[in-house]
Amino acid sequence: MTSATLRRPHGVITRGTTGINRLRRSDRWLVHDALVRRTLHASADPLVVDLGYGARPHTTFELADRLTAVRGDRRVVGLEIDPERVVESRNGVSFARGGFELSGLRPVLVRAFNVLRQYPEDAVGPAWARMQSGLAPGGLILDGTCDELGRRCAWVLLDATRPLSLTLAWDPFAVEKPSDIAERLPKALIHRNVPGEPVHALLAAADRAWATAAPHGSFGPRVRWRAALELLRAQGLPVQPQRRRIRDNILTVPWDLVAPGSGTN
Repeated sequence: MTSATLRRPHGVITRGTTGINRLRRSDRWLVHDALVRRTLHASADPLVVDLGYGARPHTTFELADRLTAVRGDRRVVGLEIDPERVVESRNGVSFARGGFELSGLRPVLVRAFNVLRQYPEDAVGPAWARMQSGLAPGGLILDGTCDELGRRCAWVLLDATRPLSLTLAWDPFAVEKPSDIAERLPKALIHRNVPGEPVHALLAAADRAWATAAPHGSFGPRVRWRAALELLRAQGLPVQPQRRRIRDNILTVPWDLVAPGSGTN
């Protein structure tokens, strides 16, 4: 990549909305996901890029702090297209101007949260491909969206060749039913929540399981959701099991289950 290319970040300036602890649910998932942990552990240079951190870098510092539990020697770089948002390095985190081209860096992990939401749907594939081409061998990308307080979140995990999984995560005490997360689906899926599309079928199945698990509600929404997950698995859905008790309600499925256009109209 030439220096001239690096002077022209790929993408557009986002609204820059940010907030302390807004991305806590995706951070918790990253720290405990088996594939992400293996990828960071196996990397000779655990470089992590936080793409499009917004008007203030709160969430970049939080990501760096949380990933220390996985790799104490991780390096975190925050990238922003808007040069006025690029701040000085501190607390072991550096910042630079950059977009989907990743400023020429070769990270093993990229987090791009609330970035593609502001783009048209047909921009998703090219943006993914641009980031994928810049990954270090074995690298991963997290493309996600959340609400302003981080209570409703959804993200896609990708490797260098394809999307791997979709995860929905929400505050157990702030969401009435799983399909309420639809408004925060990643850009690749948010316009696909219609009958005949697989993501719509997944949300409908999750709502049915949630309703069936209502008797468990007296033990709290986390217990009720664990029961709903068991029902989904019993129905043959390839739902990722929860191997530990966690504070968030989470639903992770293979991307192939929700890939746009793979449903029956």
